[in-house]
Amino acid sequence: MIIGTFRRLAALLVAAALALLAVGFSATPAAAAGKVVYITFDDGPSAVYTPKVLKVLSQYGVHATFFEVGQQIAAHPSLTSQVYHAGHSVQNHTWSHPDLRNLSSSQFTYQVTATDRQIRARTGYRTCCLRPPYGAVNATVRARAAALGKKLALWTVDPRDWSRPGAAAISYRVLSHVRPGSVVLLHDGGGDRSQTVAALSGILKTLKARGYTFATWAR
Repeated sequence: MIIGTFRRLAALLVAAALALLAVGFSATPAAAAGKVVYITFDDGPSAVYTPKVLKVLSQYGVHATFFEVGQQIAAHPSLTSQVYHAGHSVQNHTWSHPDLRNLSSSQFTYQVTATDRQIRARTGYRTCCLRPPYGAVNATVRARAAALGKKLALWTVDPRDWSRPGAAAISYRVLSHVRPGSVVLLHDGGGDRSQTVAALSGILKTLKARGYTFATWAR
């Protein structure tokens, strides 16, 4: 009875320690000097829109971070390789885009590790960042991510491009909220992203004119 109680207390202490550790493993990348913006894309790769996004990024000499879904990588493996070889960072956005708060420990681990295997096969590295779908995070998600060695990667500017409000609205929402160190959330997969592609050129052009430079989360 006493031994069982001690074991339960020990387990609770370990979980609490992991949760505290994970607090420092979330939100934004390490601050860089100067006017730096982090452009990120979720839910790809997409056979239709990822190549178009890559083309615009190349035109402006901008590197971005792509948080990719494992199922999509398995369906379009050459696109992940293309993203990586173009100098962009590829990071983990789970296998099938679930709300991580609703998963068991084993389901959570599978969502992350299966995607890691897909990314590593195309890039040669193990990802360090996990972007939780929907930005859905709680203490359990933080603790489990930390246990897998992942930093939770959120964002600070969300133009809700997934809702297809129009290219002009996407551009305005980004440009009116960007500050030095901002992490911009955009999408290259998960649906019709034609408006995002249409808005991207103007966003990058304007940010460059304002003196911003661009960095990736990790590579």
